[in-house]
Amino acid sequence: MKKMKRLYSVFTGTGSYVPTKQIKNDYFHTYEFYDSTGEKLTTPNEEITRKFEEITTIAERRYAEDDQVTTDLALVASERALEAAGVEREELDYIIFAHNFGETKVDNVRMDVLPTLAARLKQKLGIANPSAVAYDVLYGCPGWIQAVIQADYYLRSGEAKKILVVGADVLSRVADPHDRDSMIYADGAGAAVMEARESDEPVGIMGHNSRSDALDYVNMLHMGYSYNPALAEKKDYYLKMNGRRLYQYALENVPKAIKAGLDKLQLHINQISKVLIHQANGKMDDAILSRLFKLYNMKDMPESIMPMTISWLGNSSVATVPTLLDLVTRRKMDGHDLKSGDNIVLASVGAGMNINSIVYRIP
Repeated sequence: MKKMKRLYSVFTGTGSYVPTKQIKNDYFHTYEFYDSTGEKLTTPNEEITRKFEEITTIAERRYAEDDQVTTDLALVASERALEAAGVEREELDYIIFAHNFGETKVDNVRMDVLPTLAARLKQKLGIANPSAVAYDVLYGCPGWIQAVIQADYYLRSGEAKKILVVGADVLSRVADPHDRDSMIYADGAGAAVMEARESDEPVGIMGHNSRSDALDYVNMLHMGYSYNPALAEKKDYYLKMNGRRLYQYALENVPKAIKAGLDKLQLHINQISKVLIHQANGKMDDAILSRLFKLYNMKDMPESIMPMTISWLGNSSVATVPTLLDLVTRRKMDGHDLKSGDNIVLASVGAGMNINSIVYRIP
């Protein structure tokens, strides 16, 4: 019996923008750090940064230049994705922009989301077509993956043929400079063009899984005043994190969420070539992968299964996974490439708390 063709969603072009400003850990040696009670830390900053790197594996990160805003980073990533896909921008049916903090500017930490970043990006791309619908997604660090999931529904239903999915954040400007956790955050942008493809064999997005655990974990990531009492008087909000509980939550729930997505497709972890996971904390990601394999009663993990950028790019929120996908796709990461027929997992965890994963088969 002849197989029926059906529509699948595939990435036809990827792009990313890694800011040029390199910020190494010694950059923070002149900072004044406080704890959550407003007490100034007496531990030498050299020791603080050394312990920080041990815990997170982050040695450096990238910051946007002062004259760049969030959509500037997104523009570069988007143009690279469109060029790689060979898609004319006027042909796009949707532009979906995942972010968390709006058009972050160097001189103002206030939220700026009107107009939407998707609308601003559409304007910067010079797209005149009114049928190219532009909107934003706010879903914490998993925002880009959730936007891809939305795009998948549009494409498989026939509602759209070509969609640009973008993730960009400038976290360096919303991080409290007096909070040690600020050293985790970075800036960046990633994008992908997705298109509908008819096939009688499964290809592209095979399936996905998402969850939100707001009842008990809604405040793991939130906005709050600076830990420096003098700066707190300004009443500006900065990104805050309950790092220990977040780590425990991710370790317990991310592996289960990924496995649930694989179970839906009756796939085993040994059928997965790569796991592209949100770059939040190097040791946390290693622990998540180890827990995932333990769910399959497996102790040994392939060394090449999880490419990592956290040590040199830091945590750029929604931009980490699309940037990682682009770098691997373009073979810019030693020891990592993607071959036709490979099954890969894209996964993320973040504010909400939210978790999601996608299983993708390389065309």
